[in-house]
Amino acid sequence: MEFLIDYVVTVQFALLVFVIVTLKSSIKFVPQNRAWVIERFGKYQSTKEAGINFIIPFVDKVAADRSLKEQAYDVPSQAAITKDNISLTVDGVLYFRVLDPYKATYGVEDYVFAVTQLAQTTMRSEIGKIDLDKTFEERDMLNAKIVTSINEAAESWGVAVLRYEIKDITPPGTIMEAMESQMKAERERRAKILESEGERQAAINIAEGEKQARVLAAEAERQEQVLKAEGEAKAIIAVADAQAQAINVVGDAASTEKGQKAIQLDLATKAIEAKQAIAKESSIVLLPDSGTDAASIVAQATSIINTLNKGQQL
Repeated sequence: MEFLIDYVVTVQFALLVFVIVTLKSSIKFVPQNRAWVIERFGKYQSTKEAGINFIIPFVDKVAADRSLKEQAYDVPSQAAITKDNISLTVDGVLYFRVLDPYKATYGVEDYVFAVTQLAQTTMRSEIGKIDLDKTFEERDMLNAKIVTSINEAAESWGVAVLRYEIKDITPPGTIMEAMESQMKAERERRAKILESEGERQAAINIAEGEKQARVLAAEAERQEQVLKAEGEAKAIIAVADAQAQAINVVGDAASTEKGQKAIQLDLATKAIEAKQAIAKESSIVLLPDSGTDAASIVAQATSIINTLNKGQQL
Protein backbone atom coordinates (compact mmCIF):
# COMPACT_ATOMS: atom_id res chain seq x y z
CA MET A 1 0.00 0.00 0.00
CA GLU A 2 2.83 2.41 0.86
CA PHE A 3 4.51 1.50 -2.38
CA LEU A 4 1.40 2.41 -4.31
CA ILE A 5 1.16 5.73 -2.50
CA ASP A 6 4.79 6.54 -3.28
CA TYR A 7 4.23 5.64 -6.89
CA VAL A 8 1.22 7.91 -7.17
CA VAL A 9 3.12 10.77 -5.54
CA THR A 10 6.03 10.29 -7.91
CA VAL A 11 3.74 10.27 -10.93
CA GLN A 12 1.97 13.39 -9.74
CA PHE A 13 5.29 15.15 -9.20
CA ALA A 14 6.48 14.08 -12.65
CA LEU A 15 3.24 15.34 -14.16
CA LEU A 16 3.65 18.64 -12.33
CA VAL A 17 7.19 19.01 -13.58
CA PHE A 18 6.06 18.14 -17.10
CA VAL A 19 3.29 20.69 -16.96
CA ILE A 20 5.67 23.36 -15.69
CA VAL A 21 8.24 22.57 -18.38
CA THR A 22 5.51 22.50 -21.02
CA LEU A 23 4.11 25.84 -19.95
CA LYS A 24 7.57 27.37 -19.88
CA SER A 25 8.31 26.05 -23.35
CA SER A 26 5.02 27.27 -24.75
CA ILE A 27 5.26 30.83 -23.41
CA LYS A 28 7.72 33.03 -25.29
CA PHE A 29 8.58 36.67 -24.60
CA VAL A 30 9.85 38.37 -27.75
CA PRO A 31 11.99 41.50 -27.05
CA GLN A 32 11.17 44.90 -28.52
CA ASN A 33 12.31 45.49 -32.14
CA ARG A 34 12.86 41.81 -32.73
CA ALA A 35 10.88 39.14 -34.58
CA TRP A 36 10.97 35.36 -34.23
CA VAL A 37 10.26 33.10 -37.17
CA ILE A 38 8.40 29.96 -35.94
CA GLU A 39 8.51 26.62 -37.77
CA ARG A 40 6.20 23.67 -37.12
CA PHE A 41 7.58 20.31 -38.14
CA GLY A 42 10.21 22.13 -40.20
CA LYS A 43 7.69 24.31 -42.06
CA TYR A 44 7.10 28.03 -41.61
CA GLN A 45 4.22 28.54 -39.24
CA SER A 46 4.20 32.21 -38.13
CA THR A 47 6.21 35.28 -37.16
CA LYS A 48 6.07 36.31 -33.53
CA GLU A 49 6.50 39.99 -32.75
CA ALA A 50 7.42 41.81 -29.53
CA GLY A 51 5.48 40.79 -26.42
CA ILE A 52 4.08 37.54 -25.00
CA ASN A 53 3.51 34.71 -27.48
CA PHE A 54 2.45 31.05 -27.25
CA ILE A 55 3.79 28.08 -29.21
CA ILE A 56 3.23 24.36 -29.06
CA PRO A 57 6.12 22.73 -27.17
CA PHE A 58 8.13 20.03 -28.95
CA VAL A 59 6.24 20.85 -32.16
CA ASP A 60 7.05 24.51 -32.84
CA LYS A 61 10.54 25.93 -32.71
CA VAL A 62 12.21 29.32 -33.23
CA ALA A 63 13.87 29.01 -36.63
CA ALA A 64 15.29 32.56 -36.78
CA ASP A 65 15.65 35.58 -34.54
CA ARG A 66 15.67 38.74 -36.63
CA SER A 67 16.50 42.25 -35.41
CA LEU A 68 14.24 45.00 -36.72
CA LYS A 69 16.64 47.78 -35.71
CA GLU A 70 18.66 49.80 -38.19
CA GLN A 71 22.00 48.11 -38.71
CA ALA A 72 25.31 49.53 -39.97
CA TYR A 73 27.96 47.47 -41.72
CA ASP A 74 31.29 48.47 -43.17
CA VAL A 75 31.65 47.87 -46.87
CA PRO A 76 35.24 46.68 -47.39
CA SER A 77 37.60 48.72 -49.56
CA GLN A 78 37.56 47.77 -53.20
CA ALA A 79 38.96 48.93 -56.50
CA ALA A 80 36.72 50.77 -58.95
CA ILE A 81 37.45 52.31 -62.34
CA THR A 82 35.93 55.63 -63.36
CA LYS A 83 34.59 56.57 -66.76
CA ASP A 84 37.92 58.19 -67.66
CA ASN A 85 39.80 54.97 -66.73
CA ILE A 86 41.18 56.05 -63.35
CA SER A 87 41.48 53.32 -60.73
CA LEU A 88 40.13 54.28 -57.30
CA THR A 89 39.99 52.59 -53.91
CA VAL A 90 36.57 53.13 -52.35
CA ASP A 91 35.01 52.08 -49.06
CA GLY A 92 31.77 52.96 -47.35
CA VAL A 93 29.19 52.31 -44.66
CA LEU A 94 25.83 50.66 -45.34
CA TYR A 95 22.74 51.37 -43.19
CA PHE A 96 19.77 48.99 -43.55
CA ARG A 97 17.02 47.27 -41.60
CA VAL A 98 14.87 44.16 -41.92
CA LEU A 99 11.30 44.92 -42.96
CA ASP A 100 10.06 41.38 -43.57
CA PRO A 101 11.56 38.66 -41.29
CA TYR A 102 10.03 35.93 -43.44
CA LYS A 103 11.82 37.11 -46.63
CA ALA A 104 15.02 37.80 -44.73
CA THR A 105 14.98 34.16 -43.49
CA TYR A 106 13.78 32.26 -46.54
CA GLY A 107 14.58 34.66 -49.40
CA VAL A 108 18.35 34.62 -48.97
CA GLU A 109 20.86 32.57 -47.03
CA ASP A 110 22.68 35.49 -45.39
CA TYR A 111 21.03 38.83 -46.01
CA VAL A 112 23.91 40.82 -44.44
CA PHE A 113 26.46 39.25 -46.76
CA ALA A 114 24.12 39.59 -49.75
CA VAL A 115 23.41 43.27 -49.13
CA THR A 116 27.11 44.04 -48.56
CA GLN A 117 28.13 42.33 -51.79
CA LEU A 118 25.34 44.06 -53.66
CA ALA A 119 26.54 47.42 -52.29
CA GLN A 120 30.07 46.72 -53.57
CA THR A 121 28.99 45.72 -57.05
CA THR A 122 26.53 48.62 -57.30
CA MET A 123 29.18 51.09 -56.17
CA ARG A 124 31.62 49.85 -58.81
CA SER A 125 28.91 50.11 -61.45
CA GLU A 126 27.91 53.67 -60.49
CA ILE A 127 31.50 54.92 -60.27
CA GLY A 128 32.15 53.51 -63.73
CA LYS A 129 29.51 55.88 -65.11
CA ILE A 130 31.16 59.14 -63.99
CA ASP A 131 34.52 60.86 -64.33
CA LEU A 132 37.08 61.24 -61.58
CA ASP A 133 36.27 64.87 -60.81
CA LYS A 134 32.58 64.11 -60.35
CA THR A 135 33.28 61.34 -57.82
CA PHE A 136 34.36 64.08 -55.41
CA GLU A 137 31.87 66.75 -56.46
CA GLU A 138 28.75 64.54 -56.69
CA ARG A 139 29.25 62.20 -53.75
CA ASP A 140 25.71 62.77 -52.42
CA MET A 141 24.20 61.96 -55.79
CA LEU A 142 26.40 58.86 -56.01
CA ASN A 143 25.23 57.68 -52.58
CA ALA A 144 21.57 58.18 -53.55
CA LYS A 145 21.97 56.19 -56.77
CA ILE A 146 23.63 53.31 -54.90
CA VAL A 147 20.78 53.21 -52.37
CA THR A 148 18.16 53.17 -55.14
CA SER A 149 19.91 50.39 -57.03
CA ILE A 150 20.37 48.23 -53.92
CA ASN A 151 16.74 48.61 -52.84
CA GLU A 152 15.50 47.48 -56.23
CA ALA A 153 17.49 44.24 -55.90
CA ALA A 154 17.04 43.69 -52.15
CA GLU A 155 13.26 44.00 -52.14
CA SER A 156 12.84 40.23 -52.40
CA TRP A 157 15.07 39.76 -49.34
CA GLY A 158 12.82 41.77 -47.02
CA VAL A 159 15.62 44.30 -46.44
CA ALA A 160 15.49 48.06 -47.02
CA VAL A 161 18.69 50.06 -47.41
CA LEU A 162 18.25 53.44 -45.69
CA ARG A 163 21.56 55.13 -46.43
CA TYR A 164 24.90 54.49 -48.02
CA GLU A 165 27.83 56.75 -47.18
CA ILE A 166 31.15 56.68 -49.02
CA LYS A 167 33.82 57.07 -46.35
CA ASP A 168 36.88 57.52 -48.50
CA ILE A 169 37.86 57.72 -52.15
CA THR A 170 41.57 57.22 -52.73
CA PRO A 171 43.00 57.75 -56.23
CA PRO A 172 46.51 56.57 -57.22
CA GLY A 173 49.55 58.51 -55.98
CA THR A 174 50.28 60.10 -59.36
CA ILE A 175 46.71 61.32 -59.63
CA MET A 176 46.91 62.71 -56.11
CA GLU A 177 50.07 64.66 -56.99
CA ALA A 178 48.45 66.00 -60.16
CA MET A 179 45.33 67.00 -58.25
CA GLU A 180 47.42 68.74 -55.59
CA SER A 181 49.33 70.63 -58.29
CA GLN A 182 46.05 71.62 -59.92
CA MET A 183 44.62 72.77 -56.61
CA LYS A 184 47.77 74.75 -55.85
CA ALA A 185 47.64 76.44 -59.25
CA GLU A 186 43.95 77.20 -58.75
CA ARG A 187 44.63 78.74 -55.35
CA GLU A 188 47.46 80.87 -56.78
CA ARG A 189 45.19 81.99 -59.63
CA ARG A 190 42.46 82.97 -57.20
CA ALA A 191 44.98 84.79 -55.01
CA LYS A 192 46.25 86.78 -58.00
CA ILE A 193 42.71 87.61 -59.04
CA LEU A 194 41.88 88.79 -55.55
CA GLU A 195 45.08 90.83 -55.39
CA SER A 196 44.47 92.49 -58.75
CA GLU A 197 40.88 93.13 -57.79
CA GLY A 198 42.07 94.77 -54.58
CA GLU A 199 44.55 96.95 -56.46
CA ARG A 200 41.88 97.94 -58.98
CA GLN A 201 39.45 98.83 -56.23
CA ALA A 202 42.14 100.80 -54.40
CA ALA A 203 42.96 102.75 -57.59
CA ILE A 204 39.26 103.44 -58.11
CA ASN A 205 38.93 104.65 -54.54
CA ILE A 206 42.00 106.92 -54.88
CA ALA A 207 40.73 108.38 -58.16
CA GLU A 208 37.29 108.87 -56.68
CA GLY A 209 38.83 110.62 -53.68
CA GLU A 210 40.92 112.92 -55.88
CA LYS A 211 37.86 113.68 -57.98
CA GLN A 212 35.84 114.56 -54.91
CA ALA A 213 38.71 116.71 -53.62
CA ARG A 214 38.89 118.64 -56.92
CA VAL A 215 35.14 119.09 -56.97
CA LEU A 216 35.16 120.37 -53.43
CA ALA A 217 38.11 122.69 -54.15
CA ALA A 218 36.39 124.09 -57.26
CA GLU A 219 33.18 124.54 -55.32
CA ALA A 220 35.06 126.34 -52.55
CA GLU A 221 36.85 128.59 -55.06
CA ARG A 222 33.57 129.38 -56.81
CA GLN A 223 31.92 130.16 -53.52
CA GLU A 224 34.86 132.38 -52.58
CA GLN A 225 34.64 134.27 -55.88
CA VAL A 226 30.89 134.70 -55.43
CA LEU A 227 31.35 136.02 -51.93
CA LYS A 228 34.18 138.30 -53.09
CA ALA A 229 32.09 139.69 -55.97
CA GLU A 230 29.16 140.21 -53.62
CA GLY A 231 31.49 142.04 -51.24
CA GLU A 232 32.91 144.26 -53.99
CA ALA A 233 29.41 144.99 -55.26
CA LYS A 234 28.26 145.95 -51.79
CA ALA A 235 31.39 148.14 -51.38
CA ILE A 236 30.75 149.91 -54.70
CA ILE A 237 27.12 150.44 -53.75
CA ALA A 238 28.18 151.78 -50.36
CA VAL A 239 30.73 154.18 -51.96
CA ALA A 240 28.16 155.31 -54.51
CA ASP A 241 25.60 155.86 -51.77
CA ALA A 242 28.17 157.85 -49.77
CA GLN A 243 29.09 159.95 -52.80
CA ALA A 244 25.43 160.51 -53.59
CA GLN A 245 24.76 161.59 -50.04
CA ALA A 246 27.80 163.87 -50.14
CA ILE A 247 26.62 165.44 -53.39
CA ASN A 248 23.15 165.87 -51.95
CA VAL A 249 24.60 167.53 -48.85
CA VAL A 250 26.84 169.82 -50.97
CA GLY A 251 23.94 170.64 -53.28
CA ASP A 252 21.69 171.45 -50.34
CA ALA A 253 24.38 173.63 -48.82
CA ALA A 254 25.13 175.34 -52.16
CA SER A 255 21.52 176.45 -52.59
CA THR A 256 21.80 178.70 -49.51
CA GLU A 257 23.41 182.16 -49.33
CA LYS A 258 26.16 180.96 -47.06
CA GLY A 259 26.82 178.06 -49.37
CA GLN A 260 27.15 180.41 -52.32
CA LYS A 261 29.70 182.48 -50.47
CA ALA A 262 31.61 179.36 -49.45
CA ILE A 263 31.70 178.18 -53.03
CA GLN A 264 32.90 181.59 -54.24
CA LEU A 265 35.65 181.52 -51.65
CA ASP A 266 36.66 177.99 -52.59
CA LEU A 267 36.75 178.86 -56.29
CA ALA A 268 38.82 181.94 -55.65
CA THR A 269 41.26 179.94 -53.58
CA LYS A 270 41.58 177.26 -56.25
CA ALA A 271 42.04 179.90 -58.95
CA ILE A 272 44.85 181.57 -57.02
CA GLU A 273 46.50 178.17 -56.42
CA ALA A 274 46.22 177.30 -60.10
CA LYS A 275 47.86 180.54 -61.20
CA GLN A 276 50.60 180.09 -58.68
CA ALA A 277 51.23 176.59 -60.00
CA ILE A 278 51.39 177.88 -63.56
CA ALA A 279 53.78 180.56 -62.49
CA LYS A 280 56.10 178.01 -60.96
CA GLU A 281 56.09 175.75 -64.03
CA SER A 282 56.48 178.48 -66.69
CA SER A 283 58.47 181.62 -67.11
CA ILE A 284 55.50 183.34 -68.82
CA VAL A 285 52.82 184.76 -66.63
CA LEU A 286 49.33 185.42 -67.96
CA LEU A 287 47.44 188.10 -66.18
CA PRO A 288 43.91 189.29 -66.80
CA ASP A 289 43.32 192.76 -68.23
CA SER A 290 41.63 193.94 -65.13
CA GLY A 291 44.69 193.36 -62.94
CA THR A 292 46.28 190.74 -60.86
CA ASP A 293 44.84 191.43 -57.50
CA ALA A 294 42.87 188.84 -55.62
CA ALA A 295 39.80 190.99 -55.48
CA SER A 296 39.41 191.06 -59.24
CA ILE A 297 39.94 187.32 -59.44
CA VAL A 298 37.25 186.70 -56.86
CA ALA A 299 34.95 189.10 -58.70
CA GLN A 300 35.48 187.19 -61.92
CA ALA A 301 34.80 183.86 -60.25
CA THR A 302 31.72 185.27 -58.62
CA SER A 303 30.42 186.53 -61.94
CA ILE A 304 30.91 183.07 -63.47
CA ILE A 305 29.04 181.37 -60.67
CA ASN A 306 26.16 183.82 -60.88
CA THR A 307 25.89 183.15 -64.59
CA LEU A 308 25.79 179.42 -63.96
CA ASN A 309 23.14 179.79 -61.30
CA LYS A 310 20.95 181.87 -63.65
CA GLY A 311 21.27 179.23 -66.32
CA GLN A 312 20.16 176.53 -63.88
CA GLN A 313 17.16 178.61 -62.79
CA LEU A 314 16.05 179.07 -66.40
